Amino acid sequence: MISTQNVTLRYGDRALFENVSIQFTEGNCYGIIGANGAGKSTFLKILSGEIEPNKGEVVMTPGQRLSVLKQDHFAYDEEEVIKTVLMGNKRLYEIMQRKEELYSKSDFNDEDGLELAELEGEFMEMDGWNAETDAEILLNGLGVSGEFHHLLMKELGDQQKVKVLLAQALFGNPDVLLLDEPTNHLDLKSINWLENFLLNFPNTVIVVSHDRHFLNKVCTHIADIDYSKIQLYVGNYDFWYEYSQMMLKQAKEINKKAEAKKKELEEFIARFSANASKAKQATSRKKLLDNLEMVDIKPSLRRYPFIGFTPDREVGNIVLNVEGLSYELNGEKILNNVSFSISPKDKVAFVSDNELAVTTFFKIITGEIEDYEGTFQWGVTTSQSYFPKDNNEYFDDCDLTLVDWLRQYAVGDVYDQDLRGWLGRVLFSGEEALKKANVLSGGEKVRCMLAKMMMANCNVLILDEPTNHLDLESIQALNEGLMRFKENILFASHDHQFVQTVANRVIEFTTDGCIDRLSTFDEYLEYKEKMGA
Repeated sequence: MISTQNVTLRYGDRALFENVSIQFTEGNCYGIIGANGAGKSTFLKILSGEIEPNKGEVVMTPGQRLSVLKQDHFAYDEEEVIKTVLMGNKRLYEIMQRKEELYSKSDFNDEDGLELAELEGEFMEMDGWNAETDAEILLNGLGVSGEFHHLLMKELGDQQKVKVLLAQALFGNPDVLLLDEPTNHLDLKSINWLENFLLNFPNTVIVVSHDRHFLNKVCTHIADIDYSKIQLYVGNYDFWYEYSQMMLKQAKEINKKAEAKKKELEEFIARFSANASKAKQATSRKKLLDNLEMVDIKPSLRRYPFIGFTPDREVGNIVLNVEGLSYELNGEKILNNVSFSISPKDKVAFVSDNELAVTTFFKIITGEIEDYEGTFQWGVTTSQSYFPKDNNEYFDDCDLTLVDWLRQYAVGDVYDQDLRGWLGRVLFSGEEALKKANVLSGGEKVRCMLAKMMMANCNVLILDEPTNHLDLESIQALNEGLMRFKENILFASHDHQFVQTVANRVIEFTTDGCIDRLSTFDEYLEYKEKMGA
């Protein structure tokens, strides 16, 4: 068990947390949610002891061990993969190191023998003899196979490093597990494995994530950060969202009725207060009016953008035909003889064990890659708008304000007011619209790219991992916007719920070509499971 008692954290005049007291108990998984900047990651750092609050304290059951998912992907570059995982249990690793030192001593004495006996006893109590096996099981489950286990961390790719650090956090059955965005950079198989691991995890889990499917799958409670407080709700993310929307709607309805009643009373008083025969009634109504209470609706600090795509025209009968498309990079086949046709209204999710395959395909059909084999042909009635996975080239060397940045992509002359309108939809209102493009955060860049796409009014949307860097509110808005879109969408995403609710067709790039299924994502996964893939 871990808890906070009257925790306050201030940065200057701004209170990030104010007298927060909350308890996280064994056997539960808590999802921490809140608007961008609300302090989700900071709260985890307070719990781990990395940040000291101005007031209050963090209390943990004595003797229990806390484990944290490390964010520095280069911290263990000189360590073996398997050792990096074992380091997740600091005390166990120290014992292993010390045992090795003692056994290798040439002048081993009685004192060393006594120390070794004590260490061996503690080692056995901690199930140390199975430690390496347990570490290997975690690595294999996350998709880091045996040939990588004894390599140095610096020899791994970024995606594999993330998995090793996650295995490190999970290792040794910690009593309290703190996970900050654990699904970032994970493939779908690894995410599914992690979900099942946490579902069977017997201790306390506290997690920050923008993956709604993940939060829905693993969380027993939602801890909502708003107005420097944390409110705890029993249930998963969808329950919290529906409940919060319902409460807001109810409060608005109460106020609507109260406003109507107030108006009615005011009109009665105005009509009859001067009439002697009605004076008593008017007085009683005045008292009723005075006692009429309005519900104080405190608007959440969350801000939901409006994301909606309106095509200039419908697509015709032909959208996209792909024939024998192949691409090779450094001797490796990225795409191999891919053929399919996209029909009108298709919303296609593209997946692959090789993430490069999907990005490469999008770059080919948008004209960024030209040295491919095979052919593709867009229908003459189609117009395409592309969201690339890496959008930095649009912003990094750009010193323009966001209004002028967006103006570059407008057709013909446009008024500043119109450009500000598009930016306002994605939460850049007022002075925010005058920000320089080269100082934006990852999430802000994504929102600008979505404004650019909305303004284009195309009938085919191509999106490569659009939910990366977005907060839950923006993901929700984008998700709903794509569900409303009537024309074609070609996209890739690691957000399970996003794919499940948008796609009506799944195409998977394989080493031999592609698998093409007209189905939802969940139905596709069931199909894959039946096929033993």
